[in-house]
Order: sequence, then structure tokens, then C-alpha cells
Amino acid sequence: MSKKLVIPSSKGPSKKRIILFKGISIILVPLIILCLIEFGLRLFHYGNNVSLFVEYGPDKEYLVFNPDASKRYFTDNNFATTGNLEPFKKKKDNNTIRIFVLGESTTIGYPYFHNGSFHRWLQYRLMHTFPDKNFEIINLSLTAVNSYTVLGFAKEVVNYQPDAVLIYTGHNEFYGALGAASTQHISSNRFIVNLILDLRELKLAQLITNLYERLRGFHNNDKAEHSETRMQLMATNQEIRYQSALYTKGVNQFKTNMDAVLNLFNTHHIPVFLSNLVSNEKDLKPFISFEPNGALISVFKRNYSMGLKAFNNNDFAGAYHYLNQAEKQYNNSAFCNYYLGRVCFAKGDFEQARQYFLKAQDLDGLRFRAPEEFNTILTKLCLRYPNTHLVDTKGAFESYADHHIIGNELILDHVHPDLKGYAIMSDAFYNELRKTKVLPDGDLANEMSFRQLLQSMPVSRTDSIAGMDRIFNLKSHWPYNDPTAKDSIKADNAEQTFAYELVFNKASWNVTMNSLYIYYVGYHRYKEARDVVESLILEDSGNEDLYEKAAALDGTLKDYKSTLYNFKKSFALSPSFDKARYIFVLYLKCDQPDNAIPYIDYGISNNTSGLNLNNLKAFTENVIQLKRSYLTDSTNVKILNQIASTYLSMDNQDGAEKYIKKASKINPENYDTKLLISKLNNLSVKNEHK
Repeated sequence: MSKKLVIPSSKGPSKKRIILFKGISIILVPLIILCLIEFGLRLFHYGNNVSLFVEYGPDKEYLVFNPDASKRYFTDNNFATTGNLEPFKKKKDNNTIRIFVLGESTTIGYPYFHNGSFHRWLQYRLMHTFPDKNFEIINLSLTAVNSYTVLGFAKEVVNYQPDAVLIYTGHNEFYGALGAASTQHISSNRFIVNLILDLRELKLAQLITNLYERLRGFHNNDKAEHSETRMQLMATNQEIRYQSALYTKGVNQFKTNMDAVLNLFNTHHIPVFLSNLVSNEKDLKPFISFEPNGALISVFKRNYSMGLKAFNNNDFAGAYHYLNQAEKQYNNSAFCNYYLGRVCFAKGDFEQARQYFLKAQDLDGLRFRAPEEFNTILTKLCLRYPNTHLVDTKGAFESYADHHIIGNELILDHVHPDLKGYAIMSDAFYNELRKTKVLPDGDLANEMSFRQLLQSMPVSRTDSIAGMDRIFNLKSHWPYNDPTAKDSIKADNAEQTFAYELVFNKASWNVTMNSLYIYYVGYHRYKEARDVVESLILEDSGNEDLYEKAAALDGTLKDYKSTLYNFKKSFALSPSFDKARYIFVLYLKCDQPDNAIPYIDYGISNNTSGLNLNNLKAFTENVIQLKRSYLTDSTNVKILNQIASTYLSMDNQDGAEKYIKKASKINPENYDTKLLISKLNNLSVKNEHK
């Protein structure tokens, strides 16, 4: 039987395979092209790096808040805002407590910024209460943003070893970037918003966005007027009725995003300190009030007008009658509720006044103040997550407010506190931090009280004036439109001139502070000069030269406690023999020999002057032993004289004088004490002639 010859089929690939290959090619080829474009754009460094942190230029061992980080959240990069530059180490030191701050314009400290902000008040207090600890407080807040930015930043913050996160946000939820009623709105669908935010990391997406913006700018003739503020430019859909669909979108957006933020930090076991919100309830008339429709409008308007007329004539009984009638006919008038609050406040019915003010705020159709519902949401979220602590900033403000209703005495405009308000805000966070294990345990002998904080916080007069000038400038524009506000901006003296230049971007803050320092030193105003240097320290707490400059001014002012503090901070950053010598001399001068020993030891090990410090150490150890003996026998004149004599051997007049006075008080006729007084006087004369 013959074998059949098998001839290979000449048929090509099957139709299904061809379709499959074509399908893969259709998908794969464009994908490869897009990847190549992305690679090319990255190769030539096109676009922006929108990661949260970048290397700090002057020192690559540090990171700093990326000025371009906000561009991911704005559909128009011309609106994007920048924040603080507060360098922190890539590798956190063991002795460092690192705290991140998230939020919006109030959180960054508008209108003062810099040392007016609550986190700087907090930083100053923590630095002086725990002088041996290093605090890195990095404020990542921005103006014109909301919970979307807080959530986006939170996703990166968890990777940088935070010991705590402080959050104050909510007032910008409707009009801030990506808000439900913002010009920078993308979509009401969170999945779409988050997808677009992720895509904006790609250079290709940035290229497409930039091309679109250029085309839109080319064809759009309705360009914004230069006089328009960011508030006006961001508020596309200005009027939002209470409980409307748009209002509900904003509430749900806030609730969902904040829940995601707290869940994220809870998963990473990071303590969160979440504040409720504060606004001007008593002294800010609502911006927009809706009127009733149909037949009710004429009756409502008549009663409201008569009530307002009676109020202006101080006829509070008549005002309440007519306004109450108007409110019964139509209970959604923000203006009517506000004036009912004013009437009740004038009559002394403060609890009822509070209810009317809060309702007026909720009904305000221009939502630059968060509705009270947000505070309820924040409270409930804190109960849901065990590592989240509610900071009752509102309660703290109410405790200082007139009859516990917040108004102009603490708030400058609609939501931004004055300097005392920011101090109170910092105190609320401080007290909550003290309840947890975030801050060190142990002796709080150095604790700075709130009263001391108010007295010593280094906010320059120029910074204070600049804050008020920004508010006057704000109120001259929409939605305040106060025609006289700008008249309050003066430049009649040096401090006002510096402030004017700062507010209207004629000089940077650092340049202004350096000019102010030179001005104060030139007029021998050393206390103000020191405050300026201390404000620069808060801006750049890793700069040892600033601590030395502050210490020198402290010495001029004979503030030895502050001198010691600043020299120790400088020494910790950059140890040297000269700094160690200043420190141990000051400790001995202040009769703290135990604290002097480590610095004497450093001086012995790093002696660059040829001084014989071994004798000094022996004298110091002798004083330490004598002081221990004195504690068991505080009336022993012999021990007191021995301490004084040892201090005189070290040329320490202050230490010697302290113990000579104690000995003289116990026994003024003691021969050795009299001899020591004579030696002290001779030493004083000798030092005066040096």
C-alpha cells in the first residue's frame, strides 16, 4: 500500500487570528506611541513635577513643600496657589517630633501668614516648653483649596514619618479648587475626579491641558478683570440655596473626602487632630439672602422693612415683632434671621440670638462660611476613628467672645481670625496635643503659659499692619465692596511702608524682615530687632546663625534665659568651642552648675583657645557638691560662704553675690561673709575698669 504524500496547506492565518492581531495592533501601537511621547517629555523635563515634596535647593539633605504641588488640583494653573517653604530632614532625627498641617487659607494664617498663623504660635510655644526637643511643623495648607487637596496631600504625607497631623478645613468646600460650585470644578463624580488627578502626574496629560488652556485663552474674549479677586474668580455658581442639590453635593463631597482622609491616617496609625470650624456669626451680615416667591413676597417685604426700620431706631420690641412676623411668613430669609439675632442680642437673649445667627449663616446664599452641618460631620468622624482627636477651636473662641457668640472681636472678615484668634486656635491644638502621647512626658517646669505666649510671640508690627492692610484690600472688592476700605491703608511711617510693600508684592517677606531688622538696630530698638530675628527663626528653624544673632541681642537686653536658649539651639545645630564657652559661662552665671558640666566637658575635648578648663570643671563640681549639702542645711552660713568663695575664684560675680546675700541675711556680722563682700566689691571695680 503506497503512502499518501502530505502537502502543507497554503492557507494563511485564520480570519480570527488576523482580526486579533489587528485589534492588538490598534491598541498597542497608539499605546507605544503615547509611552514614547511621555518618555520624551520626561527626558526633556517638560511640565511640572506635582509631587508633594522636592529637594531643598540650599541643602539636598532636606525636603520642602513643592510650589507646583497645587497645580494638580486646579483646571487653570493660573489660579494655582503656593504655600510655605519649611525645610525638614529627609531622614528624621531621633530627637525630632514631626507634625504636618493640612488645610486652607485660615490654616496657612491669612491675612498674616508667616508668624501670624496658628501653627507658628504653636511652634514657638512648643520650642520654649520643650527646649531640648526638635519640632518640625510643616504647614502644607494653601489658599483656595478644599478637602480634595487635603486628601491628595494626605496620601503622600503618610510616607514621611509624621508623629501627628493637624487639620483645619471646610470653609472652601463649595468654591475651592474642585468644589461643587467652583470655576475649577471637574465633575461631581469622585471616581472621575480622582482619575483625572492621577492622570495629571503624566507629562502627556499636562501637555494636553496646556494646549487646551492656550486655545481657550486665544478664543475667549471674556477675560477676567484685573480688579477681580481670587474669591470672585473661583466662585462660578455664586448662589447656592440651603439644602439644594448643589448644596447637598458640597456636603457629601466634604463628608466623603474627610472620611477617606481619616481612614487613611487611621490605617497607618498616625494621630490626627481635627478641628471644628469658626466663623463670624454675630457681626457679618449674610452676603446673599433669598426672597420668597408668589403672594408671600409683598407681605414678607412689608414686615421685614418695618422690622429693619424699627431696629435702626433702636426700637427692639417693635423690630422683633415685625421681623418675627416676616420670619413666620417665610423662614428661609438669611437677612431676616440675622437681624432677629441682632435684636435678641441687644435685648440680652443671647442663646436665642445664637440660634438666629447660626441659621442666618446656614441660609447665606454665598457660601464662604461653612454651614454648621460641617461641624456635626467633623464631630461624628472623630468618634468613628480612635486615633482622631477633636480640637474644639469653636468652643475656645466662644469662651473669649462677647457673650460666647463669635464676632469682630476675634474674626477680621468672614472666617479669618485676628492675631489673638490665631493664638487661641493654637492653644486649642496645644491643649489637645498635651492630652496625648505625641508631646514628651515629664517635667513641665518650662511650660509656656498661654498668657506668656501672648506676651512673647514675635509678631512684628509690620506683619500686624500687613495683615490688616490685606483685609482692607479684600473688603474693597467683591463680595464686600466697601468703597472706604482702602482709605485705611497707610504708609506714613517706616513700619507701615514696609507693610505696604509686603502686601502689594513690592518686596518679599524675608527681604522686608531683614530691612526691618536693620531699621530697628539703627535706632537701638533692640527688643523689636530681636523679635524680627525670632520671627526669622520660626521661618527657618534650622539656621544656626539666626540663633546666634538672637542670642547677641538677648545679651544686649540682659535677657540671660533667652540668651542661653538661643545659644543652645545654635550649638545643637552646629557645635563649637566658642558656643560651648558662652553656654557654660551663662549657666554658671545663672547658678546652674549641673547644666554647665556637659559644655565644660565639650570645651575640654575641643579646646581651641588654650584655656585651662580643668580647674573650672573642678570648681564647678565643688559648687555642685556644696549645693547638695546646702539643701540639707539651708541655714549653714559656712556652706554659703564656700559656694560664694568658689564662684569668686571663677570670676562669677552673679553667682557669688547670690550666696553672699543669703549668708548676710542669716548672719550679717559673720567675718568671712564681710570679707567676701569686700572681695566682691573689688572684683566689680576691677571689671568696670577692663
